[in-house]
Amino acid sequence: MRKILFSLFLFIVLLVNAQTKVGGIVTDESGEPVAFANILFKNSTEGTITNDNGRFYMESEVTYDTLVVSFIGFADLEISLSSKVNYDMNIELKEATEQLKEVILIAGKQSKKNNPAIDILRKIWAKKRENGIRKFNQYAYDKYEKIEFDLNTIDSALMKKKIFKGLEFVFQDLDTSRITGKTYLPIFLNETFSQVHGDNRFKEEKEDILGNKNSGFDNNQAIIAFVADLYQDYDIYNNYLKFFDKSFTSPLSRTGIDTYNYALRDSAFIDNKWCYNIVYYPRRKNELTFKGDFWVNDSTYAIKNINLEVTKSANINWVKEIYIEQDFEVVNDSVFLLKRDYMLSDFSFQKKEKSRGVYGKRTTVYDNYRFDEEKPREFYKPDKNPLILPKL
Repeated sequence: MRKILFSLFLFIVLLVNAQTKVGGIVTDESGEPVAFANILFKNSTEGTITNDNGRFYMESEVTYDTLVVSFIGFADLEISLSSKVNYDMNIELKEATEQLKEVILIAGKQSKKNNPAIDILRKIWAKKRENGIRKFNQYAYDKYEKIEFDLNTIDSALMKKKIFKGLEFVFQDLDTSRITGKTYLPIFLNETFSQVHGDNRFKEEKEDILGNKNSGFDNNQAIIAFVADLYQDYDIYNNYLKFFDKSFTSPLSRTGIDTYNYALRDSAFIDNKWCYNIVYYPRRKNELTFKGDFWVNDSTYAIKNINLEVTKSANINWVKEIYIEQDFEVVNDSVFLLKRDYMLSDFSFQKKEKSRGVYGKRTTVYDNYRFDEEKPREFYKPDKNPLILPKL
């Protein structure tokens, strides 16, 4: 009876959180995987790119009934979605038999010359020191950070193991990752609320932690220290982004044109600002690179949002997946400020697609920005007598 109620509970959860979910593999007529093919929900700006092995997964809070798949040299393919959840899709692209029309989605080897995407990229380089908090002498903001560890790839075989007999209730917190499509179970959570002050003139910054809360492993300082060391802050405008002691070339890097293919895919109004959508993916395999896309404003050339997914060919020991999203808030015509930063890592000793592992997830929300509130330089020195933190 308990299993029936649990199954019914999961079914109700899926109904309440109705979304369009798709996943599968894209191949050519000979059965070879098509890497970096474009996947898009029709009549939307929501899309992704297949990985090195031709596989993809994406989901949306909106219900869509058609998927568009595109790759240069192949005919565009529209696929009707029979339900809101469509997994294990096998999509075969056929070679184009007629001259390609101008398409919104672009993939394949991209030229460095006469490429509008690279022209836009150069303007991003020129403007990057004028965007965000760099425009001001001083800055301050509120910061909420949530770090979570989850056991992933939870299936019925695991749930039926003897070790969980009588403990089936623990699986009531099961959820599905919107990035990978895998089920997961939260096992550790750390939340922190703080205030950050900085001075660009002196390159000083101070973060005062006002509250902290741990769940799952009470007062386990070793885990908390490990998490803090694992997830360092990064700036997408930098030439290189460092994760797990390895430096990845940023898609916004000045050396990016030698590392990535860039293609202008679309343009649209976002928050009443006209923006360009640029897709990027690596020129070569086995390098520390990302794939993804970003939206950039057409006048300030500030990034509106960006996603970065580490390519499968970038071998990082026991890290199987890294995915990053950043969203920027439009304050006025010339100021775009970081609003949300999300990072997911999939840790596993095996690289197999269905092997179990642990998700490490960090979500950071930035709010209540203030500028040009000057503080004495002594303000940024570490406190000798730090306050005892209240629990959130």
